Amino acid sequence: MENRYYRLRTKRQARRWQRKLERFRRIQKLIEMEAPEILESENFRRMKEYIQHGDMTVNAHVMDVARYSIAFSERLHIPCSRRELIRGALLHDYFLYDWHIPDEEHSHKLHGFYHPGIALRNASREYKLTEREKNIIRRHMWPLTLVPPACREAWIVTIADKWCSLLETIYIHRGHGAVLAKLRKD
Repeated sequence: MENRYYRLRTKRQARRWQRKLERFRRIQKLIEMEAPEILESENFRRMKEYIQHGDMTVNAHVMDVARYSIAFSERLHIPCSRRELIRGALLHDYFLYDWHIPDEEHSHKLHGFYHPGIALRNASREYKLTEREKNIIRRHMWPLTLVPPACREAWIVTIADKWCSLLETIYIHRGHGAVLAKLRKD
C-alpha cells in the first residue's frame, strides 16, 4: 500500500514539475521574442561578470525579475504592456559595474539610491526607451527613490525585484556566481 502511494505521489510531482517547466519555457520564449536586441547586446552579456545579491549575477537577477514580473501580471490578471514590462525588467539594473568593489570615482556606499539613475542613463544611451520603460528603471528602488512608480508595469517590476532580491539574499535562489568566472580568467 505504501509503495503504491509513493508511485502516485511521484507521478503527481512529475506532472507538477512538467507544468512548471512548460511555463518557464513559455515565459523564456516570450522574453526572447520581446527583447532580442537587449539579450544579444554585449553590455547585457557583460552583466554576467558582476554579482548582484548572494552569489547571483546581475544578468541572472534581471532575467529572474523579468520572469517573475510576467508571472505576477498573469497570475493577478493585471493588464499591462508586456513588451515594456519585459524590457524595463531587463534594464532596471543596467548600471554595468560591480557595486561591491569601490573604484576611483565612487565608493558605491549609496548604490541603492543612485543606481536607478545610472541604469537609466546607460540604457538610454544604448536603446530607445518609452516613458514607461524609463519609469520602470528610474523608480524600481521605491521607497529609496522617494517618488513611487507611476504605472502598473513599474509597480510590477518593483515588487518582482524586491521578491527576487529577498530570495537571492537568503540564498533560496542561487546563482552560478561571477566569482568562478573571474577565477577562470585569472
